[in-house]
Amino acid sequence: MRKTNATILVLDDNSEVLIAAKMLLKRHFENIFTNNNPKKLAEILSQQEVDVIILDMNFRVGFEDGKEGIFWFKEIKKISPNTQIILMTSYGNVETAVEGIKLGAVDYILKPWNNESLIETVKGVVKQLRKKETVADRPQKEDNVFIGQAPSIQKVYTMASRVAKTDVNALILGENGTGKYVLAKHIHDNSPRKDQPFIHVDLGSLNENLFESELFGYAKGAFTDAKQDTEGRFEAANGGTIFLDEIGNVPLHLQAKLLQVIQSKSVIRLGESKSRPVDIRIITATNANIEQEVNDKLFREDLYYRINTVTLQLPPLRERQEDILPLLHFFIEEYADKYERSAPTISSSTQQSLTCYDWKGNIREMQNRVERALILTEEDELNLSDFGISPTMINDNVTEENTLQDMERNSILKALEKYDGNISQTAEELGLSRAALYRRLEKYNIKN
Repeated sequence: MRKTNATILVLDDNSEVLIAAKMLLKRHFENIFTNNNPKKLAEILSQQEVDVIILDMNFRVGFEDGKEGIFWFKEIKKISPNTQIILMTSYGNVETAVEGIKLGAVDYILKPWNNESLIETVKGVVKQLRKKETVADRPQKEDNVFIGQAPSIQKVYTMASRVAKTDVNALILGENGTGKYVLAKHIHDNSPRKDQPFIHVDLGSLNENLFESELFGYAKGAFTDAKQDTEGRFEAANGGTIFLDEIGNVPLHLQAKLLQVIQSKSVIRLGESKSRPVDIRIITATNANIEQEVNDKLFREDLYYRINTVTLQLPPLRERQEDILPLLHFFIEEYADKYERSAPTISSSTQQSLTCYDWKGNIREMQNRVERALILTEEDELNLSDFGISPTMINDNVTEENTLQDMERNSILKALEKYDGNISQTAEELGLSRAALYRRLEKYNIKN
């Protein structure tokens, strides 16, 4: 078994606990240190870069309230802010451990621990730490993708990251302008095929008469204007990814030809008889209710099952209210950079109005309105009219219950109810870490 490259320090006053922890951890991680004296922390951390510290909450006999653990937690963060801390406590001190989570500890474990659970917890912390280090090393605008903090979109991109590592066919669903192309490109860019072509085909705008020649290519002389042998989009994507956008618009009689290519992973150019193999990853997308089209016999059921090994549903922007303002500022920065001007601010009243606006065209509409605003105004502050939106277009049916904080609080309450108060499952559903969820529970005074 290959060990994880990480340095772990276990800090506990019980020598038996230290021996047991070291014997267990050294089978899974490269470097394991133990110590029974927290006063040596400064010396240890000055000599050794430590990834994770498993910190006991109590050290002195007679002091069992966990306050020592909180004290040493704060000291570690002063000395080595990037070191991740897992608190170790007895069942009776869980409340203090939760206090540590709120302060920034990544997790806590109970004594006596479950070996498998302990290993998985530490591995998870190391994995997240490495991920943060990788992101920090990247250029800020490497892929120019805004994901957002809404649990619904976080969940989609988490699933997309898993899908990217495989070669399965993916179907992306969502309204116009929700970012289907961006998600497809994200999957490709995070896949083993990332250095190979990414070919986007808008099937909705493809003329029926050109369908086969565009997708599958043609031989010289296959038709009047066929002056030379020409590869189609599938061949152009060989080794990489082909993104078939608006697949719900393909007429029924052409779907059989598309199905044959997807099934066989090969194409036959117009005017030829030989089959040409293509090594491609297929991603499709549509804004149509494709299941209803299947039921109505407008879309082939066998083609539907071929393209949707995994389905990713993008939420409309109106269901991501907490992302509206950050996304606006993201586009303002983008277009300010494009047009070589300083990025204007947005007046507070305009921010309130834009948060309540329906954004029926979703992200694409926002992108267009922001570009319009930066082209047409030279002011340092943008108002509603700069976006081409009038007060009459704003949804004024917004009550206190619909404020962003209330929406987030309600989302947390629903998720907690769904999973019977299970913190880990609730955090995963909301796309949050356990620590982030605990902070929100405290913020909204939610008792679990």
